[in-house]
Amino acid sequence: MTKVLCCLSGKGGVGKSTSAINLGLALHQFGKDTALLDANLTTPNLGIYLGVPSVPTTIHHVLNDNRKNLKSAVYHHDSGIKVIPGDLGINKISNLKMDKLKTVMTDIEGLFDYVIVDGAAGLGKEATIALDASDKVLIVTNAEMAAVTDALKTVQFARNMRKQILGVVLTRFKNDGMDMRVKDIENLLEYPVLAIIPEDKNVRRSNMKGKPLLMKYPDSEASIAYKELAAKILGKRLDDYMT
Repeated sequence: MTKVLCCLSGKGGVGKSTSAINLGLALHQFGKDTALLDANLTTPNLGIYLGVPSVPTTIHHVLNDNRKNLKSAVYHHDSGIKVIPGDLGINKISNLKMDKLKTVMTDIEGLFDYVIVDGAAGLGKEATIALDASDKVLIVTNAEMAAVTDALKTVQFARNMRKQILGVVLTRFKNDGMDMRVKDIENLLEYPVLAIIPEDKNVRRSNMKGKPLLMKYPDSEASIAYKELAAKILGKRLDDYMT
């Protein structure tokens, strides 16, 4: 049975897409058949980060055309992971049948062990649709007070939709005394911080090059943190995959 895991954030710019990509790639490296789905439908960017900005069939084509199956929008990335990208053209946004997302997801049921959904930032219709199509959710935030406050709203949002929240991914952590303490974040959100992704210049470098962090800089501090997150989701320790 395919497990569908949504990465959500209360605000943009906290590393949600980067987390979705590298978590998905880590799961793939640990032997799980994994696909990435861009459900940020008005501003999709997974394809850009992965170096595949233009493909013949996207999630937008599938949602707008009843004759297209979601399988036709699945692409094999150089890293080995599967990708279902969005369309960068603005003409695909008008009259987009977003509500079909959960329905078309049945086209790929059983094809993968995991589908990692990159949901839209915020708590609008796009985020609702992405969450509704998913089984579980990871809350992605950084340790700034404003971002954590928005993360709290996202937690309440997911609870209201009766979705299982696995925990929190804390990105761009500097540990310089200026961010909120991890324990305080856990107390406020009432969920554990599953991963602390340190501030790492290689994240921006990999995004600029259109290559996943784990593919371009596999031994960087952030890469190791994403691998630890994937191992934790699988109920293992990173050491179990390093021997």
